Amino acid sequence: MARVTVEDCIDKVLNRFELVMVAAQRARKIGSGAPLTIERNNDKNPVIALREIAGETVEIENLKEELIRSHQRMVAYEEEEESIDLMDGEEEWGTMAGKPDDAATGIYSDEEVADDKEPSLEDMAGGKPAEE
Repeated sequence: MARVTVEDCIDKVLNRFELVMVAAQRARKIGSGAPLTIERNNDKNPVIALREIAGETVEIENLKEELIRSHQRMVAYEEEEESIDLMDGEEEWGTMAGKPDDAATGIYSDEEVADDKEPSLEDMAGGKPAEE
């Protein structure tokens, strides 16, 4: 039984990290019952995966795509029209927010605020400054 090394596989997959990830993906597939493309020869799944990569008996691009899909958390799909169901009371809040009041009043006070007059700095500060 000939040993397989990273140097045997590095000309097939140029990045060592990518080689490890692809070989691990293939080893997982072998462990889950995927058919072998070479003889087992009493080797473990990671060794078989490296030997398959070195012998170019598996499609490396397919393994890369499967690896990407296996690490995705959300599968993207397109839906024609998305309908949003409103919660109870949400429609009423929307209509209430759209209605202007007859008298423009402050939210937290009982006094009226004129729409055409911009508040002065004294008003924002809380009144007139104390005289010395």
